[in-house]
Amino acid sequence: MNPKTKAAVLVASQVAGAFGLPAKIREARRDGDRLALLDAVVTALSIITGTALAVRTLRQEEVEK
Repeated sequence: MNPKTKAAVLVASQVAGAFGLPAKIREARRDGDRLALLDAVVTALSIITGTALAVRTLRQEEVEK
């Protein structure tokens, strides 16, 4: 698979994963569920990291050209 396409698919999947996250955080806070809140925070961090890696891949491809 083309690295640029691969990175674009990765960014799209990260963005899709972020849509339900605010509701998950609100629900965990409302219920006082610390474990669910921690899970939501870890999920948010993984989305940020995955997006940063995909953007870096896209930028490296542009520099190599």
